[in-house]
Amino acid sequence: MKTMTLFLALALTGFMATAQTTWDVDNVHSTVRFTIAHMVISEIDGNFNTFSGTITHEKVDFSDAQVNFTIDVNSVNTRNAKRDGHLKSPDFFDAAKYPSITFKSTSLVKKDAKHFTMTGNLTMHGVTKTVALELLAAGTIKDNRGNLKAGFKVTGALNRSDYDLKYNSVMDNGGVVIGDEVSFNIMLETNQAK
Repeated sequence: MKTMTLFLALALTGFMATAQTTWDVDNVHSTVRFTIAHMVISEIDGNFNTFSGTITHEKVDFSDAQVNFTIDVNSVNTRNAKRDGHLKSPDFFDAAKYPSITFKSTSLVKKDAKHFTMTGNLTMHGVTKTVALELLAAGTIKDNRGNLKAGFKVTGALNRSDYDLKYNSVMDNGGVVIGDEVSFNIMLETNQAK
């Protein structure tokens, strides 16, 4: 009897370890923020209001997670309607032609219990580049309705010129108005898919 119980427990554990779990990004409780240098002496920040994504894994520690994420370019928000309109124009994102920014992970390297280096393909403005990002798996919790949730944080930086986003203007002192490096901070609250 003990042998049978142990066998069933091991079988169930093995099943649970290989069962695929999917987490859907909760847009209402998540943020996609970016920051870029402005006139050398300061920074401008903004966010995208509309995005979606999934994180799928089999291992409990998320070490085999696959991430797919899409951002609606037309949802860019820097708290200035004129600037937002310019960002959507052909000078920058050209949102009419390239309405989405997408990311699809290709590998995940575990650094410690919660931190990973995530590599994947980022497509923006019609250009796809491989990028390495930092991923924090903050943990899982049940909400007050009994729904299982997981939290993630993704940080990184990229050079906008690599994606043919090269518009700029030169100031009187020879410096440029807009920096090349864009840093981003993405906070994701996700719901376990049913």
